[in-house]
Amino acid sequence: MNTGVEDSTRYCFIAEWFDPQAALVRQYQLFFYPRDCSIEIFDLKTRRSFLKKTKYDAIKGSEYFVGNVINVYSRQMTLKEYGDEFTRKQLSTSQETTLAIIKPDATRFKGDILQAMSRDGFKVTQIQMCHLTKDQAGAFYAEHKGKPFFNNLVELMTSGCCIVMELMRPNAILRWRDLLGPTNTQQAQASAPNSIRARFGTDQTKNACHGSDSPESARRELEFFFPRDTSRSRAPANTARLSNSTLAVVKPQAVKDDQLAQIVKDIDAAGFNILALKSFNLEKSDCEEFLEVYKGVVNEYGDMVCEMSSGTCVALEIDAQGDPAKFRAFVGPADPEIARHLRPQTLRAKYGKSKVQNAVHVTDLVDDAPLEVEYFFRILSQ
Repeated sequence: MNTGVEDSTRYCFIAEWFDPQAALVRQYQLFFYPRDCSIEIFDLKTRRSFLKKTKYDAIKGSEYFVGNVINVYSRQMTLKEYGDEFTRKQLSTSQETTLAIIKPDATRFKGDILQAMSRDGFKVTQIQMCHLTKDQAGAFYAEHKGKPFFNNLVELMTSGCCIVMELMRPNAILRWRDLLGPTNTQQAQASAPNSIRARFGTDQTKNACHGSDSPESARRELEFFFPRDTSRSRAPANTARLSNSTLAVVKPQAVKDDQLAQIVKDIDAAGFNILALKSFNLEKSDCEEFLEVYKGVVNEYGDMVCEMSSGTCVALEIDAQGDPAKFRAFVGPADPEIARHLRPQTLRAKYGKSKVQNAVHVTDLVDDAPLEVEYFFRILSQ
């Protein structure tokens, strides 16, 4: 979001917050003032002020978009829709979304592809690793049924795991198509050698990635993988194995700082196999339950809960290779300062800021690994 605006500029959203005490979904009118990162909130039911205009720079301007979940003083609010026509006109084009798929033939390059997206200004707002069935692949590519390449395409898309993403940036649909390059890999290598398909594709079918070709296609395809009504969804399930594995969670601050791509690259380069991957926006109560083992043990427990519930995090199931402690050592000591002195090549040494914002949560106790993996990839994914 551009913050080079006049003092009077104000964006308005309709936001929802689930009140656990009353077991009610409450609606609010939320105003964001980009000039000084102030917010103001009104309760729509009581028509009273809920939060007076307050400077709140814990949330970046780029996080104010429809569909996102923001954390305001430990309350998770979902931005459901634009609150006025001015906001709609100003932000609907600058925050366009599109669907991206890293196809099975290119998932081994996922870190490089994520990095290319980040460098081109894309924000990954949702992500999941999945394995399509033949029926799901056929339904997704139904418009191509009867074409010569259809059967080969379905065969490719069901041959292994793929990674689906919702991407956001100004002019996202056309920009992602440009970054992909021509559909045929040979043509891409000839005319756009730096494009994703030129770098990671093989032919016209095994061409690394998919991208929506129009706003209508983007809406339909995003709904296929990231449905708004999950109770009636037939979206592909995650790929979690839920056995002989351990958990890593790229924390919200690291996601906001665009470190996901490099963390994934480092994990792959170290020889660890990512079995499942999925983005989450955790409620404070979920974080309290998940991190309960640290309650009364570490002084930072309350801050850890606030950090984990402060925005989008990305959970990864890692193949434990018979010993979860190996991956735990690769992540490094909880305190990044200590990690930088003792284990400078570990993830926390490279990407952590503090004991709370230390980039990656990892299962500490071997016996807890199955429970933590199941918590994210079975319980929270339902």
